[in-house]
Amino acid sequence: MTRVRLSVAQRRGDLLRAAIEQIEARGVAAVRIADVASALGVSNALVLYHFSSKEQLVAAAFRHAAEGDLAHLRKLLGRRSPALRRLRSAVRWYAPTGQAKGWRLWIEGWAAALRDPVLREVAQDLDRQWKAALAEVIAEGVAAGEFRCPDPAGTAFRLTALLDGLAVQLTSYAGAVPRTRAQEWVEEALARELGPAQERPAP
Repeated sequence: MTRVRLSVAQRRGDLLRAAIEQIEARGVAAVRIADVASALGVSNALVLYHFSSKEQLVAAAFRHAAEGDLAHLRKLLGRRSPALRRLRSAVRWYAPTGQAKGWRLWIEGWAAALRDPVLREVAQDLDRQWKAALAEVIAEGVAAGEFRCPDPAGTAFRLTALLDGLAVQLTSYAGAVPRTRAQEWVEEALARELGPAQERPAP
């Protein structure tokens, strides 16, 4: 059987995706270079050729996941539609009740980042970019007269804090909060932040 020779970029991409899957399944502390290698049917040496340590592999995997999430966020926010519709679309996707994947990965990452400065930098960078993107579309909605919000940055901070907290509850404690109730809380938070409901288009 002829073995296909992958480019460096393709091989790194495969390794990063495998690392993400292993971290989600095993956790940051338990995952090993051997687990990632085994998942792809390659040697430990090949993994270490691309990433000289487990710490480098884990940090690169989280950055890869972050870049994928941000790319999807920008796609949602870059559509030609009213700001409120784009904001709702992004919040619903990001929420633990939506289609965003990988909440278990990020909860693992937040915990590991307490002791890993490289991973902490990756997580903080993702957090800053998420908040900035949401604040920007909120400011666009204010400028267009779609809703009122005196502090777009503060609103973005509070919304992401609510979504992150709900994600921890729904991911860590099965049945702690009904998903329909969590969705209601997110809509209520949007209503509080963006002015009286009668002044805004219906969901």
